[in-house]
Amino acid sequence: MYSSGCIVSNGGNSRLLRLPDVISLTGLPRSTIYLKVKNKEFPTQINIGSRSVAWIESEVHEWINQSINKRSYNV
Repeated sequence: MYSSGCIVSNGGNSRLLRLPDVISLTGLPRSTIYLKVKNKEFPTQINIGSRSVAWIESEVHEWINQSINKRSYNV
């Protein structure tokens, strides 16, 4: 089931975000997202099809919150 570009599962408790949604949430370009995944600095995507991947929404939000907290400590 699709909802605004997101795949909804588990009755809406967990969502899988496609790349455009992750780009929109983080403000990072595609290449930076994949570089950070490679360097283990960003949540790993999961395969949802033979040529499709998605990110778990809660993990992306957790990464955003951790980035905000790092900034707070560096000020």
